[in-house]
Amino acid sequence: MTKPWLGHLIVLRHGQSEWNAAGVFTGWANAHLTAHGEEEAARAGVLLAEAGMSPAFVHTSLQRRTIRTADLALAAADRDWIPVRRSWRLNGRHYGALQGRNKAEVRQEYGEQQFAAWRRSYDVPPPPIGTAAWHSQFRDPRYAALPPEARPYTESLADVSARLLPYWYDVIIPDLQAGGCVLVVSHGNTLRALVKHLEAIPDDQIAEVDIPTGIPLVYELGPDLRPDALGGQYLDPHAARAAIEAIRNQGWEAQPAPDARRAPDIRRAPDIRPAHVAWPARNGIRRIK
Repeated sequence: MTKPWLGHLIVLRHGQSEWNAAGVFTGWANAHLTAHGEEEAARAGVLLAEAGMSPAFVHTSLQRRTIRTADLALAAADRDWIPVRRSWRLNGRHYGALQGRNKAEVRQEYGEQQFAAWRRSYDVPPPPIGTAAWHSQFRDPRYAALPPEARPYTESLADVSARLLPYWYDVIIPDLQAGGCVLVVSHGNTLRALVKHLEAIPDDQIAEVDIPTGIPLVYELGPDLRPDALGGQYLDPHAARAAIEAIRNQGWEAQPAPDARRAPDIRRAPDIRPAHVAWPARNGIRRIK
């Protein structure tokens, strides 16, 4: 007898941002996608269409890189007409005073152990950001309705889970029950927190989980809201494997040249030009080993 199921959950980390490319801690800073990131987003939509994935709802954070990724992916999949829901609860992990700093530079200054704890642990937050920092969110109109006590100064992955899970239960699950297929476009650490919850990953093992940019990860959920297969199914497992390895090496590269340490300016007007990308056909859903 076929196992009863609730629906498909597709999680998609936004395409590469300018701060990703520069090796900079991003957090709640509102970075733009790179040209490569826009290509990743469009290709994600092609992969969804070729795998027969037809989301009925899409959820994004309030940050530009997820909004732009969702727009491009849905257009490529011919699903740009479906309802869109946005929430600060899907924002990236707030990196506190590390936001805007080069990862290799932070590692060199504080040492490998502290760098790893801030970046990969479950319950160790970075130092808090000051309210006067230009890339803080305290003057951002996106969060004008958010109570001051809910605006983070820094976050651990445990903090991300605490703000994410109410949205999972109250908003995403009802959409799964109503539509059967939901796309969540969010950030690496936020999706790590969601995957940790879905797969019941222990706190001391979550450091080994990474989510690459721009590659859809599909979960088939049962009525108990747990996945049919642990690890999910990447729609491009070979690209996912290579991208995960690159994530693990971030901050461990050679020290950048001085003019490469500064975070790209995110205060400019967004580039709204569409990405026109042709991609080779790729059929089916294959599990990453």
